[in-house]
Amino acid sequence: MKISADFTQIPDIYGKFAPAEHRTDGYPTTSFPFYIDRMNPAVRYLHWEFVDDDAIPVCGHQWIHWAVANVPVDALMYDFNDSHALQIPEDFSRQLPSLIPEAVQGRNSAGGAVAGQTNPAVILRYNGPQPPDKAHDYKLCVYGTAEPFEGLKEGFYLNELRNLVFRTDAVLDYGEIYLSSRAA
Repeated sequence: MKISADFTQIPDIYGKFAPAEHRTDGYPTTSFPFYIDRMNPAVRYLHWEFVDDDAIPVCGHQWIHWAVANVPVDALMYDFNDSHALQIPEDFSRQLPSLIPEAVQGRNSAGGAVAGQTNPAVILRYNGPQPPDKAHDYKLCVYGTAEPFEGLKEGFYLNELRNLVFRTDAVLDYGEIYLSSRAA
């Protein structure tokens, strides 16, 4: 599986410098688009995590920006005239509950002790990069399975997804991409 985007530096609209209409309670909440190519044809469900390891020296832990599970591949739009047949569109995170109700999103770090946010529209959706000290690198990992992961509910914790990914043989395909975001 190959994961790609039309950029290597996350555009301002999806992060720290997002305009007000792309924020919720001050947090950037419009998720960026990305592509999934060369996927194993046996994959029927997608799951992903978007994390910042460069946050560890800043706040003492990896910052979780987005976690998603149980997205049926058949529910996504295919464009066979495009070189990227499978695309996760812009603002997918905020639209997902109404588009694909069986898919779930996990809790991000904005709901943790450091940020203390409580609004579900912030803590259970994409939380865009806001590096405070310098440019950070972010990792988007996408996992493909034949079946949905049982037991994950809206607001799951990333460790629950990772336990299913790494402690079972369910993952048929995997891909990742690193993207950066500017601090100033």
